[in-house]
Amino acid sequence: APFGGRLSDRIGRRPVLLVSVMGLALSYLLWFFSGSFTLLCIARIMGGIMGGNISTATAVVADVTSSSNRSKGMAFIGIAFALGFIIGPAMGGILSMIDLTKSFPQLASYGVNPFSTPALLSFILSLASFSLLYKKFKETRPTNDQEIHKSKRSSNPLTLFKPLPYAGVNQTNIAHFLFLLAFSGMEFTLTFLAVERLSYTSLDNAGMFIFIGFVLAFVQGGVVRRKAHQVGEKKMALMGLVCLIPGLLSISFAHTTFPLFLGLFFLAVGSAMTIPCLTSLVSLYTPGKYQGEAIGVFRSLGALARVFGPLLACLLYWRGGSGAPYIVGAIFLIIPIIMVFKLPKMPKGESA
Repeated sequence: APFGGRLSDRIGRRPVLLVSVMGLALSYLLWFFSGSFTLLCIARIMGGIMGGNISTATAVVADVTSSSNRSKGMAFIGIAFALGFIIGPAMGGILSMIDLTKSFPQLASYGVNPFSTPALLSFILSLASFSLLYKKFKETRPTNDQEIHKSKRSSNPLTLFKPLPYAGVNQTNIAHFLFLLAFSGMEFTLTFLAVERLSYTSLDNAGMFIFIGFVLAFVQGGVVRRKAHQVGEKKMALMGLVCLIPGLLSISFAHTTFPLFLGLFFLAVGSAMTIPCLTSLVSLYTPGKYQGEAIGVFRSLGALARVFGPLLACLLYWRGGSGAPYIVGAIFLIIPIIMVFKLPKMPKGESA
């Protein structure tokens, strides 16, 4: 993500998006023909690399929005994710019931497998996205500085994670990492808890995530998009982080459906407010010509948190019981709350 973001700062958003979306399409095509676990892993690694284009897409939103409507633009990204969170799993679940090898047994010799149909849809959607980008998308990168990053180029990807020289950016990035460390742990262990305590089926678990998706879409579309700049991105991010604590605690003690869904409601509201506002804060703290790099680091730290968060949460779950990751997560959130509270003031002309 930071590599793609920095590259888009230098050569433009459009070429990076076009190449990465075509790369995604090819990764899904490879997945379609993945008759072995090795090929599937290669396909997903390729998809993960190309999926880092989210930092470039977020930089596009930063390019085309002013400080007064930046959080509104970030909320639209959140709404898109929320809707995808609702529709995507449903489509994947339905299409996974269609086994092409039963209707066309000869396809198995080409690596087509019982779960190839969802990959086929993803391939088609990626091609549609590429077509729209190619025909409709116009370059948004600021062009008033042609020397962007010339002195900072390096073949070492670790240099991308060095502290950035913009007040507030590194603190926001670390707060985002710590928040997602706790939040992703909840996401990963939630289905275990629901099955263990409430005997939920796969359909029941799907219902939980659909509920979360609807709340996310409603809050980001109806509250964050309209009110974040008026309230202040920092204040709304704090409100969101605080909302997560009763959500985690409610789930930790949930043995019936009501406290479980009450906790999910608080978690969905909290994350819907926190993620777009922290993204806006990073963008607002960063000079326009460095948006891709800063947002790339922000997104990469989020991805890193989604690697370690589930591992830590699962260790707590199996060692300390089903409520342990939620109680520890609620206490742990105090750290990013303090970090966001102590963020510096915005540059002149930006939101507080």
